Amino acid sequence: MNTEILTKAANQARGLAIDAVHACNSGHLGLPLGSADMGAVLFGESLNFNPEAPRWLNRDRFILSAGHGSMFIYAWLHLSGFNLSLDDLKNFRVYESKTPGHPEFGETDGVECTTGPLGQGVGNAVGMAMSGKMSAAKFNTAAHTIFDYNVVALAGDGCLQEGVAQEAIALAGHMKLDNLVLVYDSNDVTLDAMADASQSHCTKGIFEANGWDVTTVDGHDLNAFAAAMDTAKTTKNGKPKLIIAKTIIGKGIKEVEGTAAGHGEGGAKFAAEAHKTLGFPEETFYVSDDVRSYFSERNAARKTAYNAWVDTFNAWKQENPELAALLENSSTRKSAETLLAAIPEFPAEGSMATRASGGKVLQALAKELPLMLSGSADLFGSTKNYLDGLGEFTPETPTGRNIRFGIREHAMGAIVNGFAYDGIWQAMGATFETFADYMRGSLRIAALAKIGSIHVLTHDSIGVGEDGPTHQPIELTSALRLIPNLDVLRPADAEETAGAFAAALSRNDGPSTLILTRQNIPHLSSIPAKERREGVLKGAYVAVKETGNLDTIIIASGSELQHAVEAAKELGGGVRVVSMPCMERFERQSADYKESVLPSSIRKRVAIEAGVTSPWYRYVGTEGKVIGIDRFGFSAPGDFVMEFFGMNAANVVKTVKSL
Repeated sequence: MNTEILTKAANQARGLAIDAVHACNSGHLGLPLGSADMGAVLFGESLNFNPEAPRWLNRDRFILSAGHGSMFIYAWLHLSGFNLSLDDLKNFRVYESKTPGHPEFGETDGVECTTGPLGQGVGNAVGMAMSGKMSAAKFNTAAHTIFDYNVVALAGDGCLQEGVAQEAIALAGHMKLDNLVLVYDSNDVTLDAMADASQSHCTKGIFEANGWDVTTVDGHDLNAFAAAMDTAKTTKNGKPKLIIAKTIIGKGIKEVEGTAAGHGEGGAKFAAEAHKTLGFPEETFYVSDDVRSYFSERNAARKTAYNAWVDTFNAWKQENPELAALLENSSTRKSAETLLAAIPEFPAEGSMATRASGGKVLQALAKELPLMLSGSADLFGSTKNYLDGLGEFTPETPTGRNIRFGIREHAMGAIVNGFAYDGIWQAMGATFETFADYMRGSLRIAALAKIGSIHVLTHDSIGVGEDGPTHQPIELTSALRLIPNLDVLRPADAEETAGAFAAALSRNDGPSTLILTRQNIPHLSSIPAKERREGVLKGAYVAVKETGNLDTIIIASGSELQHAVEAAKELGGGVRVVSMPCMERFERQSADYKESVLPSSIRKRVAIEAGVTSPWYRYVGTEGKVIGIDRFGFSAPGDFVMEFFGMNAANVVKTVKSL
């Protein structure tokens, strides 16, 4: 390893960060400067990647969990030859640039996931490491190794203080993910103050207790850090690896280094002095020819390794055509129509909780989707999404397709997102809807990153009954609807549930949540099964068509559709019932379709949903009424609570007549 040139590269990466932050007077310099020496080792020596094939299946995944230090990854991606120019660095934090304030998936080659909310990247890394274990078990053969990559994440005190990271760390140790390396930029500083103002725990002890190997090094000693990385990547002993790297925050700007003031952009005003300290010209965004030559030579060597892997991959494809076809199609979602064809129709009569019908749907789809995984936060028995006969993911059985996340909703959301970023397996996680806010950060980031993760949320609203208001999420369905690009699907019976899962599993440009009932609800056999299934795909559809001159529209979702259908029978032929299981999908339909379902000329409208009323006024207007719940519930049998709040056909009839 050429420590002389890598030290020079580290200082020039510091300069790129200083100049970018100084140019826009915004950003975070602490980590890019403090971790620059480690960046030189990672991107100059340790990581396996090919800038010309940034999504190479067997690349090492690098995640900057401490996403506020984004100029760290931008500088190193630029120096490493990724499609990120010097002009892109100069446009740091500029509108529509490839260098936004925090790394964003899909915007910049080499950025593996959207990070910024601290700790999310640690959870994403655990998901990617699990994906790697599963992929190796599924696709590697005795003759050919297709997957043996490592996942490397860089985190700081902020990441490790967050609960989501601690949950993910515990699961990683339990699952013995020895393809995971977490680098802890330990600089003794948080944002407001020195770290000892808010923490006094033993990080080493915590990780070792959770089943990790831990080593501590000087993060500015290139040889020591390189040796630690080499050991971490090559030691496959059933333990994930933590490298505690002691660093000086803001190193290179002597006026602020080692202090809380070095965290943000405060040191940028000393840019000119820093250039002298770091030993290069006053010229901004400076990179020397010898540094560029070094990375060019390294990329040539990396390309040779990549080409050797391609040869192995082609030989593997020749000998394993079925596996090869499965892998090559892994990023392509099957159409909703194909998925629906694989789901048998439910009986016309009877009733079933949508959590239970969802479980039956998943059993059918598991055969159609061999790369689908299902997990739960210790609630498989209640969420009903366990894939029968397909085993559980454990260190001993990495081919198992059920994941026991434990009582870790925070981490589950981030880990499921990690699978989605990786793009090979299609993962879902499940919990009670009342705990959705524990994973809201993950849901929001998934929507922002446009990844197709799936989250099953059962025990919706007051139908939970006796568990009382702590478990009756009257506001959460609508709260989730506020997240842009998140599909919130609340099906009304078993056939709509089939449509909801088909919609979610066929989507690849954003996440989906399925809101399912604990209580039984009747099969709405008066509506053809095909219409119920396909209607969900469009978000809303005419469930009961008027038989006379249309004068009233009743809109419902989920378990309340049954009441709208019953009310229509009493109200006469001028009433139309619209099922609206997913507002977001409905809004993506054409103006003509939306008008055909909800004619603008009909203003006599009532909506019913066992939740807060505010979102429904978008569809009923100021002249309509909403039957809903704008207070917390109470502990009593579910049927009693529903009746108390007027979730019945009689109240729908009464409300329509009051218009």
